[in-house]
Amino acid sequence: MDYQQILYAVDENVATITLNRPEQRNTVTYRVLDELIDAFTRAGADDDVRAVVVTGSGRFFSAGTDLSSGDGYNAAAADFKPLRGGTRDVGGALSLLIYDLPKPVIAAVNGTAVGIGITMILPMDVRIAADDARFGLPFTRRGIVPESCASFFLPRIVGISRAVEWAVTGRIFPAAEALDAGLVHQLVPAADVLPRAREIATEIARNTSAVSVALTRQLMWKLLDADHPVEANRLESQALLALGQLADVGEGVAAFREKRPPAFTLRTSRDLPGFYPWWTTPPFDDPGAGGSLSAVEEDAEPEP
Repeated sequence: MDYQQILYAVDENVATITLNRPEQRNTVTYRVLDELIDAFTRAGADDDVRAVVVTGSGRFFSAGTDLSSGDGYNAAAADFKPLRGGTRDVGGALSLLIYDLPKPVIAAVNGTAVGIGITMILPMDVRIAADDARFGLPFTRRGIVPESCASFFLPRIVGISRAVEWAVTGRIFPAAEALDAGLVHQLVPAADVLPRAREIATEIARNTSAVSVALTRQLMWKLLDADHPVEANRLESQALLALGQLADVGEGVAAFREKRPPAFTLRTSRDLPGFYPWWTTPPFDDPGAGGSLSAVEEDAEPEP
């Protein structure tokens, strides 16, 4: 795909995906979502990519959906709809893709993030934010509901009470509140957000087994709703048995004993055990009916 509204680059086994509409505060269009889906699919299939970092160009991470673009929403149009094609939220398709990705994803929230600017980062694994960033889920202030599977992810990250309060009030809140709630993991000055995210991603790329990371990431996510810890015991036992037959275990032990960096050789494209994936994604009611842009607002925070 020819990327027009995002940037995609791979360096030192880290893919960096950048929302690249700085003059529009990185507001999201249908084109942005299509490009993000393509970029994440590409990163997931590329054995040279060990981790993914997502950020924005300029001062904003994303100010939400572009309400004025012909490729977004026209708030004045009589046929305003939150769903392209009238059936499915494409933001949700993006979240599900990230949820199933075999690579860890780090959000480098370089500035204010509202609407889909928040909801797209919820299925990501680590979220670093600028200490002056602001956040908000103003869906109810636009007469709609949260999208991108936010009603699944947000309560699991920050707890049900905080999630409901943020969602029903639609208020803008500061980075310190996001940190306190666990929405973000660390606050740093805006200039340090991307370097810090890349530092974490590079640590993963240099020191871990790709297959071990893929299995570990999915064990954590997919067992969130397990009925009993014995389900974890079953899956972990399968994973340990499978990995014990593969080369990365011997290399990891040897590298530890010899006090040197490991040289892992397993690749997610060919070496994941036969039971992976062990989950089945339920089909959307009408998966061939097109998608939607997440219904978010561009004007949640005015330009200073």
